[in-house]
Amino acid sequence: MKKILVMGIGNILLDDEGVGVHAVRYMENHTFPEYVDLLDGGTGGFHLLSLIHDYQTIIMIDATIDGQPEGTLKVLEPKFASDFPNALSTHDIGLKDLVESAILLEKLPKIYLITVSITSPQDMNMQLTNNIRNRLPAIHQQVNKILEEISS
Repeated sequence: MKKILVMGIGNILLDDEGVGVHAVRYMENHTFPEYVDLLDGGTGGFHLLSLIHDYQTIIMIDATIDGQPEGTLKVLEPKFASDFPNALSTHDIGLKDLVESAILLEKLPKIYLITVSITSPQDMNMQLTNNIRNRLPAIHQQVNKILEEISS
């Protein structure tokens, strides 16, 4: 089986903006197949570029400010940086730049992006709001659903 990375992106200093990181931390308490790695990707950026070479599939989890009801989950399959939502939260430039660099290096794996709708602005707080914290099990279920689809 090919290696799969589940990577949470976000700034944990800005409460719900860090939902991707909190989701990965939540999933660390659950069992995954040995070919699945979990990673706190922080706020993204070029330091993650080397990881792109090591995985055939990456499932990213990130917050988005898209005007949808708080906690709305969406799964996207972006192939280019332009396919990422314009409303990704504060670190979207780094994430899009990372994808563009991987495309230039012809090393872009299959990417699934799970977005979680949050409100803006975010407070300086390292805890998720109750509404978003309550969505962590649903994010975990969505990751499992993607993993099932990949392995079938």
